[in-house]
Amino acid sequence: MERAGQAALLATWEAGLAAGRTGRALLLHTVARPGAATAELLAVPLGERDAALFGLRAALFGERLTMRIGCPDCPEEMEAAFDAGQLTGAAPPATGPLRVELDGWRVAFRPATPGDLAAAEQAPAERARAVLLERCVLTAEHGGEPVAARQLPEPVQRRMAEAAAAADPCADVRLNLSCPACGRPTLAELDIASYLWEELDDWARATLLDVHLLATAYGWSEAEILALSPLRRRYYLELCADA
Repeated sequence: MERAGQAALLATWEAGLAAGRTGRALLLHTVARPGAATAELLAVPLGERDAALFGLRAALFGERLTMRIGCPDCPEEMEAAFDAGQLTGAAPPATGPLRVELDGWRVAFRPATPGDLAAAEQAPAERARAVLLERCVLTAEHGGEPVAARQLPEPVQRRMAEAAAAADPCADVRLNLSCPACGRPTLAELDIASYLWEELDDWARATLLDVHLLATAYGWSEAEILALSPLRRRYYLELCADA
């Protein structure tokens, strides 16, 4: 991790403490695409945003991710590894409207964006899905008659989700996990925004602890401590422990 960027990352972490899930994802996206306008970041397909976040994660903490979840059938923990480099050659999101036809229903829609998720997060829980549909559905009809997005039945919404995942693959990364104790297979979603935020939170708290210890021992400022290379910082910390 570049020393010059540590202060900026700490500022991002501090701003994200009071933000919700989509707010934190936006802050991370801003780090991944410095200089991009907020309106632009809110309008990209989710897969494009997540591809940028996978790239940021690789730059900060390496390409290899490890995911752990509890088995739903026994006390064992399941684990799977994922290489962010697998997404390097992923196809870009499809351009233009996506279309679904099922049992007389015809829908044209676009992939969801971070702005859509932010709007859904601000809505009452029972309205969140409806808000997403209303924002993403361009046209909908049944039997040749126009219908409102909220009238789309569950099977049509599932087909839309499948079409969106196929058109925007980075937006729906799932890992196959198997319990080592009972063999239960599980398909787990890898939410890179949440995953990366948790890693940034761990890093920030550990870094601030280092700053506290070195400032107490030597009277250095936070900026002076962050300017040290990781090796020199660790050496000074070891000297503090041995004192």
